[in-house]
Amino acid sequence: MAIEPAVEQRLVDEARAARHASYSPYSGFAVGAAVLGTSGRIFRGTNVENASYGLTICAERAAVFSAVSAGERAIEAVAIVTPAPPATPCGACRQVLWELWSPHRRSEPTVLIASVESSQPDRRSLASLLPDAFDATSLGEPPH
Repeated sequence: MAIEPAVEQRLVDEARAARHASYSPYSGFAVGAAVLGTSGRIFRGTNVENASYGLTICAERAAVFSAVSAGERAIEAVAIVTPAPPATPCGACRQVLWELWSPHRRSEPTVLIASVESSQPDRRSLASLLPDAFDATSLGEPPH
């Protein structure tokens, strides 16, 4: 399902706004993310760092976990806003995004990647970001 341009812009705007809540005192790399659930609701997330670096959470996962906590079980799109140049999601975030896309597989989710300076986001395919993804079918299970 193609996402309407106005919805894409709103998603990017929500990710930009989420970035302002970032807690990134160690890296100074503030990231905002917003996911669009299949319900049509948008959920924000931001990165939260920790002095014990392994306990840091990325903005993308924070947004997905917020969506799941609200009852969402599948996503249609995600927008990520980072400092320049725009950065793609880490491997853990790609896997979490895949998990929430794979249950419905109606369409390839839209991945919008922007920097604070860019006016137009870069569109990516989640499959191009995570080729040969691991999911329920890898376990011999049907998608949820």
